[in-house]
Amino acid sequence: MLEFPRWKKIWLWGITALCCLAAMPSVLSSTGVTWPEALPNPTVNLGLDLAGGSHILLEAEPDQVAAQRLENMEEGVRGVLRDAEPRIRIGDVSTGEGQLSFMLENSSDIDRARELLTPLMNGDGLVQEWELTVVDSSRMVLTQTAAGLETAITQAMDSATEVVRKRIDELGTREPTIIRQGDTRIVVQVPGLQDPDQLKDLLGQTAKLEFKLVDQSALPTDIEQGIAPPGSQIFPFAEGTPQQGTSIAVRRLGGIQGDNLINAQAGIDSQNQQNVVNITFDQQGGQRFAQLTTQNVNKPFAIILDGEVLSAPNINEPILGGSAQISGSFTAESANALSISLRSGALPVDLAVVEERTVGPDLGADSIRRGMLAMALGSALVIGLMMLTYGRFGVYATIALIFNVLMILGIMAVLNTTLTLPGIAGFVLTIGAAVDANVLINERIREERRRGRRVVAAVENGYKEASRAIYDANITNFIAGVLLFLFGSGPIRGFAVVLIIGLFTSVFTAVVLTRMWVAGWLRAKRPSELYI
Repeated sequence: MLEFPRWKKIWLWGITALCCLAAMPSVLSSTGVTWPEALPNPTVNLGLDLAGGSHILLEAEPDQVAAQRLENMEEGVRGVLRDAEPRIRIGDVSTGEGQLSFMLENSSDIDRARELLTPLMNGDGLVQEWELTVVDSSRMVLTQTAAGLETAITQAMDSATEVVRKRIDELGTREPTIIRQGDTRIVVQVPGLQDPDQLKDLLGQTAKLEFKLVDQSALPTDIEQGIAPPGSQIFPFAEGTPQQGTSIAVRRLGGIQGDNLINAQAGIDSQNQQNVVNITFDQQGGQRFAQLTTQNVNKPFAIILDGEVLSAPNINEPILGGSAQISGSFTAESANALSISLRSGALPVDLAVVEERTVGPDLGADSIRRGMLAMALGSALVIGLMMLTYGRFGVYATIALIFNVLMILGIMAVLNTTLTLPGIAGFVLTIGAAVDANVLINERIREERRRGRRVVAAVENGYKEASRAIYDANITNFIAGVLLFLFGSGPIRGFAVVLIIGLFTSVFTAVVLTRMWVAGWLRAKRPSELYI
């Protein structure tokens, strides 16, 4: 175990040097020294509790999910029954209280309609999402089940969480914490962001984009009174548009949603130099957009964003390229924000800010200062005790301890992980674990010498026997760290990350590096006695 060929020494020193070099940008930045920009600059990110930042709690309204499911079911029912051969005609359609009700013109179509609607009712087949009942032999009523609605809300919140994550990543912030809280809430923590207004504006925008045909049969006087023709609904024009303060009636069904967007970029209109957002559909969305514009040439259609009409241009010719342009009196900032929201996807449900906190960096700086003081004081006491107790071997343990801390920082920087206040606690715990390994080794060497073994044999058996206990203990700690990371959140995961990395580095430095140094000293000096 004490044989270290040259290639092995180069390999071990190379690993140590690379990890320590990766830690240098973080170490120097804490002392105010600037790292050269031409060199790679991996740094350890500081969590919300250390760097300060913004904490926002978002809450969704489950009733929106139920209403959207009713609208989707109505459109699906109309499409399925319309495409049936022969066609099944329906009338007197109404929605309310979680139910979709419609009348069949011919009661003999009941069984055929039930068979066609069964796939729509069962969804993925795992949960019965709708219940179908027949009233008065010709009226069919579809009711949302509690299990189906619960599944839909869960899926909507999971999707909303992912959309929020994408939008924050687009902002360029590092290591945000985005987690579900309860059934309808999402916690967002962004370290280093002291002004939450930009974040609230971005997350508060649903970015639900729709293209709907304008109902030209609607009378302006009825629209002013909020009366829409059957099958239509009224939307106001957005603030900043030429028609702001007025409204327009559009067809409720048959439009195109923005779900098929694959790209959205802010740009400048070459004709009028206004800020616009250029959007691109995927193949399916491009085909539907081409079909809509082909079938409705010389008719107006409305571009609606979050319930407000941005513009209502006339379809002069079919748009076949799968691309379109959104205009609406944008500024450069609002056009960029909208493009980010559209690229990230629409929120399936509106999110309202119910709690907002801004954490200043002063508290984090004080936490870092106190944490570093605790780590420095603990390290000094441990180092002094090791040197007084084990002499030269205590010096080796001290050097290994310094390398251990630098390697943890270097690996965290390369992996772009976040250091939180519990992470500093993990550092302190790692220091104790690393020294504990050296204590086991040195005490085992003492025991071997008391048994009468020669110096080299005592050292070799000491490392060999102590390593078993060290590996067993660290495997147990590793399992605990992995479980903390998998089932914990926020600060708990920060502690687990430092703990797991520290387990590997402490074994490497306390067992492998010190053994290499001891072997080199024994080969060079060939001592007849160990003062340990």
